[in-house]
Amino acid sequence: MSTPEEREKRLQLLEDHIGRSLQESHRNGELASAPSFGKPLDFGDGYEETPPELRLPYKMLKDAGYVPPEVEALKEIARLQQQIDAAPEAEGEGVRALRQRVAELRQHVALRLEKLRISGSL
Repeated sequence: MSTPEEREKRLQLLEDHIGRSLQESHRNGELASAPSFGKPLDFGDGYEETPPELRLPYKMLKDAGYVPPEVEALKEIARLQQQIDAAPEAEGEGVRALRQRVAELRQHVALRLEKLRISGSL
């Protein structure tokens, strides 16, 4: 096991290496050739909309191939809504059951998000 000083030294060496690599890439034009060079990053993944205290946990889940239950529920709502929209009968028994399930899922998501907003945890 390493001491805090050893870990700090390793991190500094890593930061120095990253800095040198970036400087080299800048000198040889690699950075300037990137389409996003000089522009703010747009991840388009809801990062800015995610509460700061959940960004890291959600990123870890995403990187591991998992998504939060709320996202799964929203995907399920979208899938069910497509089935409703594609149904030939607007008021058939099957469509009513799908609409009921969509309403339940929306309520579930709303309650979880409200709990998160109020308490800061699920």
